[in-house]
Amino acid sequence: MLLRTATSSAFSSLRLLLLPAAAVVSLSNLSTNKFPFFPKTTTPLTLSSPRNMSWLGKLVFGTRSPTEPSTAELSPSSIAQGPDDDVPAPGQQFAQFGAGCFWGVELAFQRVPGVTKTEVGYSQGYLHNPTYNDVCSGTTNHSEVVRVQYDPKECSYEALLDVFWARHDPTTPNRQGNDVGTQYRSGIYFYTPEQEKAALESKDRHQKLLNRKIVTEILPAKKFYQAEEYHQQYLEKGGRFGFKQSGEKGCNDPIRCYG
Repeated sequence: MLLRTATSSAFSSLRLLLLPAAAVVSLSNLSTNKFPFFPKTTTPLTLSSPRNMSWLGKLVFGTRSPTEPSTAELSPSSIAQGPDDDVPAPGQQFAQFGAGCFWGVELAFQRVPGVTKTEVGYSQGYLHNPTYNDVCSGTTNHSEVVRVQYDPKECSYEALLDVFWARHDPTTPNRQGNDVGTQYRSGIYFYTPEQEKAALESKDRHQKLLNRKIVTEILPAKKFYQAEEYHQQYLEKGGRFGFKQSGEKGCNDPIRCYG
């Protein structure tokens, strides 16, 4: 008799769960005075809730786990914080650096033998497809970065690190000279464990040469957003005053950051 009652109760519960969603009553709308056997709750219990979907999934109703993300569900900030999924040219590698205003930094890397391409852009922030004005607002957490494509047979990653350290002051947080803001912070953004190891070792060596603490962040490279076209090779094209600066390999001319 007890077994028959338990079985009947279980099937009744299952029939309730299989009712159309519109027919299911939210428990939060039931009065505990009229229905003392219902616990008081402020969370509606419906078939669309993750808890019930998970329970029905165990009954082989084919529902997807609520913890399993889909591409369509990725938020803009999740995309911005994702990895840089661009692919370098065959036989090439990427490196990414933030060292203040990206105009002068890019020109310094353009001159390095073995560097085959440079791009300036924005990375490490939370806004998808940021503009220069967005980044300058200081609200997106993006850094102005240079993405360098190089041939490791002709240029070592360590050589790029030397250019990085020489180009800026790594001891000033969120500032390079008169440029102030989080977008001007010092950063090395690595693509491989080997790059991370080399960056950390290089930082330790340079710290011994300075009497102030290095504040350079060393983090995985995140999604790279190419800056507006007029920013690309800005100083080589003449900058704001039209004075073109050489991007020739091996050039040692002083770099005038604003042209």
